[in-house]
Amino acid sequence: MTEPTVLTVFVAAMITALATGLGAIPFFFVKHMRRWWLGIANAIASGVMLTASFNLLQEALSAPGAIQRTVLGMSLGLVLVLASHRFLADRNDGAEPLAIGALRGKDALEALLIVGVMTAHSFTEGAAVGVAYGSGETLGRLLTTTIALHNVPEGLAISLVLVPRGVSAWRAAGWSIFSSLPQPLMAVPAFIFVQLFHPMLPVGLGFAAGAMLWVVFGELVPDANAECKPHTVAFVVTASCAAMLAVQGLLR
Repeated sequence: MTEPTVLTVFVAAMITALATGLGAIPFFFVKHMRRWWLGIANAIASGVMLTASFNLLQEALSAPGAIQRTVLGMSLGLVLVLASHRFLADRNDGAEPLAIGALRGKDALEALLIVGVMTAHSFTEGAAVGVAYGSGETLGRLLTTTIALHNVPEGLAISLVLVPRGVSAWRAAGWSIFSSLPQPLMAVPAFIFVQLFHPMLPVGLGFAAGAMLWVVFGELVPDANAECKPHTVAFVVTASCAAMLAVQGLLR
């Protein structure tokens, strides 16, 4: 088997980024949602992101002696996303509310938070692809396939937040792909400097997990409870977690 090249790594990571856009496909067939469905969508997105967070932590802790680095990453992710939320919330309270395209105010704030968190954690996934290819093409292809499959529900989570708030399915797909563009950008330097990036992966994975957990419990679940009964939200979050785990089991 030939040795992987920089071009091979870049193309592989770009495929994982494009796969994120597939998560928006269901919304090409669903045009309008009542407020109750907005709560359900937030609950499903919460379950998807919770499962993704657990997967990131499991991967981070698989490295020897990685507990401290993972905890450090989680702490950094929590602090950064909380600081970002407060900064954006302060801006949103001003005379001119935060605006992103057709979104205004709190909807724009939540859209920016989830896209920002997903984009931040894509840096780590890109580095992971590069490190894997640095260890051989077989491992690189395996991890590329895994991350590409993992990115589809991440695109779904982004679309579940954006589309019910008035963003078109095409734009949701575009934002989903945008959130994963750091993957091809980070894969190449990680492939070239594999020994430098490898020890930092638990920090990056922990960072992404900590940020995601805050978004779930600080934004998505409270918003879901505002539109649906708490028991309904709890059921949907748990069911979506179980469904994600079942899909992952089938893909292994």
